[in-house]
Amino acid sequence: MQIVDFAAAHVEQAAHIAKQNYEEERGLVPALPPIENVPDLTRFAQNGLGVAAFEGGEMVGFLCALKPWVNAWDNPRLNHVFSPMGANGTVPQNRAKIYARLYQAAGEKWAKAGAASHGVCLYAHDAEGQAQFFRYGFGMRCVDAIREMEPTACPPCEGYAFAELAPEEVPAVYPLDLLLNRPQRESPFFMNRKPSTPESFVSLYARQSSRFFGARHKGKLCAYMKILSDGETFITGYPDYIHIGGAYCLPEHRGRGVYQNLLNLVLLTLRNEGITRLGVDFESFNPTAYGFWLKYFDAYTHSVVRRIDERAIQ
Repeated sequence: MQIVDFAAAHVEQAAHIAKQNYEEERGLVPALPPIENVPDLTRFAQNGLGVAAFEGGEMVGFLCALKPWVNAWDNPRLNHVFSPMGANGTVPQNRAKIYARLYQAAGEKWAKAGAASHGVCLYAHDAEGQAQFFRYGFGMRCVDAIREMEPTACPPCEGYAFAELAPEEVPAVYPLDLLLNRPQRESPFFMNRKPSTPESFVSLYARQSSRFFGARHKGKLCAYMKILSDGETFITGYPDYIHIGGAYCLPEHRGRGVYQNLLNLVLLTLRNEGITRLGVDFESFNPTAYGFWLKYFDAYTHSVVRRIDERAIQ
């Protein structure tokens, strides 16, 4: 097997492999939309961080990445390199061996670029590829999941009112958003997310053109769901797709079907607007999110991450 720098001449062959890998996953997750082509891979031939594998003159795999994210997650000492969905792939045969050789070469490039954190987005049902990255010290971090717009089977929730929130009602979501983010500094999360202010929360809502749906009990907001027009994988550009960008239910209202009914409101409302697919992403180490979303959505990506010893870079 020959490993070479990823170049413009490799884009067409790599796109063919990426499309094959997507169709392989789509065969197992029917909610994924049909696509004609994966996004253009030319930009990955220009940043010097990608590699390709060849056998007998034919490409058997490639692994590319975005430019380093400097001061990743607000950490001034950390740079992160990420290979997004569609920016890596292999032929089905010997997938683990190919990924092993690809990362050995690409990881060296990423380290030389000053990145101590390496991430790769793999398809959720690619057990062979994931097993190889786990052997190389990676662990799962994020999950992307999707569903079509048929409502879930759940009984009505007595004593609760469900509705889309008007713009003037959005500030009432802020206290719940704080509760969503507060435990993420603790175990098992260990994510250093800084809490927003009421002003920054409302400002972000306006910039994102997001929508909020909520559940009320005795007139008080007890759960919400935030809807965005885009997400973090290339299928979020699909015209009839929309994405969940945040969700929370007060603990004392869980287990009563509140969130299932709120999800149904979102599904029915968006379906009536012509939306055919709803997506969500979440951290795999969030036990509440992992347990809830995968009851109602099908995972199609697992992003894996590795932190290397910064002294090896130096």
